[in-house]
Amino acid sequence: MRATATLQSADNALLDDSSISNNGSAAGHRRLPTTFPVMPQQNNSQESSTSLKGTSRDGSSGSTGTNTNTLTNSGPSSDGQFWNSTQRLAKKYRTEVAASASSVLSTMSTFPLDSVKTRMQTYKYAGFVDCVKQTYHTEKLRGFFRGVTAPMLSITAVRTVSFSIYQRSKYAYSDWVKRNFGFDVMSHVASNNSLPNFWTVATFGAAGATAGSCITLIACPFELTKLSAQVSVLMADKKNCLKPGSHAIAASYQNKGTLKTMGNIVKHRGLSGLYTGFGLHLTRDTLGTAMYFITYESSKQLLTTFGGNGAHNNPFAVLIAGGMCGIVSWALIYPVDSAKSIYQRNSLMYSKGEKVEPVKIRFFQRNMYRGLGVSMARSCAVNAVFFSSFEFLKKRIKAMEDH
Repeated sequence: MRATATLQSADNALLDDSSISNNGSAAGHRRLPTTFPVMPQQNNSQESSTSLKGTSRDGSSGSTGTNTNTLTNSGPSSDGQFWNSTQRLAKKYRTEVAASASSVLSTMSTFPLDSVKTRMQTYKYAGFVDCVKQTYHTEKLRGFFRGVTAPMLSITAVRTVSFSIYQRSKYAYSDWVKRNFGFDVMSHVASNNSLPNFWTVATFGAAGATAGSCITLIACPFELTKLSAQVSVLMADKKNCLKPGSHAIAASYQNKGTLKTMGNIVKHRGLSGLYTGFGLHLTRDTLGTAMYFITYESSKQLLTTFGGNGAHNNPFAVLIAGGMCGIVSWALIYPVDSAKSIYQRNSLMYSKGEKVEPVKIRFFQRNMYRGLGVSMARSCAVNAVFFSSFEFLKKRIKAMEDH
């Protein structure tokens, strides 16, 4: 354009004049014009403005819009950066993310069976169908979902922490076995056509026991609150009260939410009341979680080997192994769980300082196995859903591409 050409001519003239001065010679000296050509102001000023605006810092020309787009698209947007950061965190903590999401799904879908199991443990019914009929008759559909908030919070937190501790413990114990005995547990399990042996069972059991003992601190208050909500209507019935003065206390737990129930427990039994039955709970979770992971890992390994599928974590093996671990673990620790539930139920009818008779764990005694069939069916369904979802989500999260 004319304005740009004129400015360039002036620059060239200045350069020529400067070079002559520096050489100390006037030969060939071309004088600068004393006046510059006068240009029409409006149009050329617009052209000059456009040209200058379109000139980038490196001297290349272009329109203002082009430069704006170039600057905007030169790096990732804030949304893109956020998504990339989220992906990286999800991949780093994929065990925890998959466990949390799967826990919500499995808990919600099978909670009515858990409610029936607790009622059959703590009160007498003719059977599963009788319990379902009476619950629906007196409390309608809502009765099967009483106390669902507490386990939604607790089970999600417990499973997330439990699986995180288990994964880390499993690799820690595997490394210890390798250093001291020269057997690589994890490489053995990952190899094709491998079978469970002493070292794999011991490693998975120790890791499961470690996770189970740690999570009791989180789970105990929430499980006590869940039990209170599930049997609150039955406790409020005078014929179910253990002593004359206990009715008022028992009735105070009826129709309360999770936080109000916790507050009521603290009111009647003090802050330590939230850990009523802790010893029985610790025993149950330590033994139960050890057997839970032994059964799951070993069943999955066997099903993968004898199923003729070299790929580990195939859906069929995961589904069956998940259901099996729930059945076997509950069959082992059910009397412990019954004793815990009965003791906690009795304690809710007493105030702080009053003595609550201990409940003995009696294996192979019929009354300690009430509701076992329901519990095993519920546990089978819960864990089949949970592990199928868990392995699927973990695999998908791991396969996400980084951008």
